[in-house]
Amino acid sequence: MLGVRLSEDLDRRLSVLALKTKRPKSFFVKEALIEYLDEYESIYESVAQYEEQKKKGALKLYTLEDVIQENGISDEELAAADDDKL
Repeated sequence: MLGVRLSEDLDRRLSVLALKTKRPKSFFVKEALIEYLDEYESIYESVAQYEEQKKKGALKLYTLEDVIQENGISDEELAAADDDKL
């Protein structure tokens, strides 16, 4: 069992959502924690793998030019991708 103190604003938002959806506040807290933990476990695992590869000297780095060339990305495709960001 875990007790958590929430700010008034966060508790109000959670209460409103619970009322609108007819779900208990604990449902949303659990869902949020699951998503948070999944994301952060993945990040920390990736960092650990990176550090292990770096320690072993097995880390291979690529330049942007290497990635572009290896994947056959044309200058036009690259320009179009830049335009999509705008």
